This record gives sequence, C-alpha cells and structure tokens, in this order.
Amino acid sequence: MKSTINFSYLIFLSVVAALGGFLFGYDTAVISGTIAQVTQLFQLDAMQQGWYVGCALVGSIIGVLFAGILSDKLGRKMTMVISAVLFSTSALGCAISADFIQLVIYRIIGGVGIGVVSIVSPLYISEVSVAQYRGRLVSLYQLAVTVGFLGAYLVNYQLLSWVESGAHLDIFWLNKIFVSEVWRGMLGMETLPAILFFIIIFFIPESPRWLIVRGKEEKAINILERIYNSISEAKCQLSETKSVLTSETKSEWALLMKPGILKAVIIGVCIAILGQFMGVNAVLYYGPSIFEDAGLSGGDSLFYQVLVGLVNTLTTVLSLVIIDQVGRKNLV
Repeated sequence: MKSTINFSYLIFLSVVAALGGFLFGYDTAVISGTIAQVTQLFQLDAMQQGWYVGCALVGSIIGVLFAGILSDKLGRKMTMVISAVLFSTSALGCAISADFIQLVIYRIIGGVGIGVVSIVSPLYISEVSVAQYRGRLVSLYQLAVTVGFLGAYLVNYQLLSWVESGAHLDIFWLNKIFVSEVWRGMLGMETLPAILFFIIIFFIPESPRWLIVRGKEEKAINILERIYNSISEAKCQLSETKSVLTSETKSEWALLMKPGILKAVIIGVCIAILGQFMGVNAVLYYGPSIFEDAGLSGGDSLFYQVLVGLVNTLTTVLSLVIIDQVGRKNLV
C-alpha cells in the first residue's frame, strides 16, 4: 500500500492546512514589535498595555469553544475558510483602526481565528493523512506555528529598519501605515498570507471522514482514490472508516473518573498548563521590550527577537526529527 500513496498530493493538502498554523504564529508573535509604538500613540497605562497584548487570547477561547461545532456542521474546509476571513478582517482592521477600542476589537477577532484554526487545521491533516505518515504530517502544523513566529519577527524588523533608513511614501494613507505609524503595517502584513490561505483552501477537497459521516460516500471515494492511487484501497479505507464510526460510542464524562484515565488526563493537563508558566510567553510577547530595557535600541531589539524566533524554529525541526527515536517522555 505504501508504494501506491500519492505522497506529493498528501503533502500539498497538509501544507495548505498547516498554513493556518503560520497565521496562528504570526498573529500571536507580531504583537511584540508593536507594543512600544501603540503604548506611546494611545497613551496606554500598564493595565491597558497588558489588555492590548492579551485580548486576542479572549478571542482564542471563543474560537476554540465553537471550532468543533462549526467543523462538524459546516465541514473542515469551510471552517478553515471562516478562520481565513477572521484573520484577514483582523489584519486589515488593525491596520486602519481609528482608536484603541477598535484595535482591541480587531485583535479579538484575530484571536477567534487563532482558536478556530488551532482545532480545525490539525484535525483536517489527521483525517486526510495515511496512518504511517499521520504523526509527521500533523506535526507540520506545529512547525508552521513556529515559522509564523519567525515570519512576524522578520516583518517587524524589516519594516522598522526600512522606516529608520528614512523611507517616505507619497500616498498619505500608505505613509501612515508603513512609515509614520509602522505598527499598523506590522499588523496589517498578515493580510497577505491570510488571503493566500483563503484562496488556496478552495483547491483542496473536504475531509473524506467528514464526507463519510455526512453520507457522501461517492465524494469520499474520489478523494481517497486520489490519495491512495487505487480504487480498491480507497474502498478499503472507506469500509474501515465506516467500521470505526459504527463502533464509536458516545463520550461519557464518567470515563474520566476511571483511575488510569484520570491520572493520564491530569498529568497531560498539568504539563500543558505548567508549560505556559516557564516564561516563554513573556519572551514571545514582550521580547523586544525586554531587550530595550536591557539597553538595546528599537531596531536591535527586534533583530534579537528574530534570533529568538530562529532558535524556536530550528529546535522545533530538531524535535520533529528525533521525537520517534528519543520518545515523547524524554523530550518533555
């Protein structure tokens, strides 16, 4: 079976879905380069500055809560389209915000996009992937997130360097966005990958599993045949998926109270929570501010933030390469 798989097509589907992870990373990290400028322009106090940085997380919670419902009702593909619209709206809105309240509202909209895509993109990849490649392909999403971090840091650094070189644009509104109030350009540049994500989604099919659940088996067969390059294997996968769906039982919260399951869930949740307390988020969001407080200039602080993003990306690549050899527990 392995030799008949259309691997290039599988990679294409996974990369398209993983682009949502890039937007996740960009939207999360781009804020770091704008804090000082936004704080000065809108005369923010410490609480307002913290709200500006963290408001997108409120949107993320909302997005996560509704992502599962949307993906089950509308399909994985349409839900990714919705997330692309949310990212585009947020980026464009932030670039043209008239006041601080509007800026926060558009940041929250972007946060909703983050929450939605963080559920639906990995889900889509897992549902189109073949078993032997599933883990590595789903991990493309996490890699895309770190590349998104790096992309945001690079855009911030390049735009600020361009402004500090004495750049000027004759068109007033372009000059305002990319020169005099360059933070608008930093936030607004997300529009480009968001529009690309929106367009390219229409070139991928719906998840075969979702189609099978909806009783659209003929469409599912066509997609599976293209993935496996074999009509017989496609029919076999259809039968296996239907068998799994038939054997699935309704989730019961009582199962969580079973000793073995409860212990595993508690440990997993604790690892996830404690991982957020190790200080990495402070660097992701406030890295340039930290470097400036250490005595670096605005441009240098953004350069060193690029290095942080580069290390983040390279270590992600390293972990993806060695995870199967070293094991999950040892890496943790």
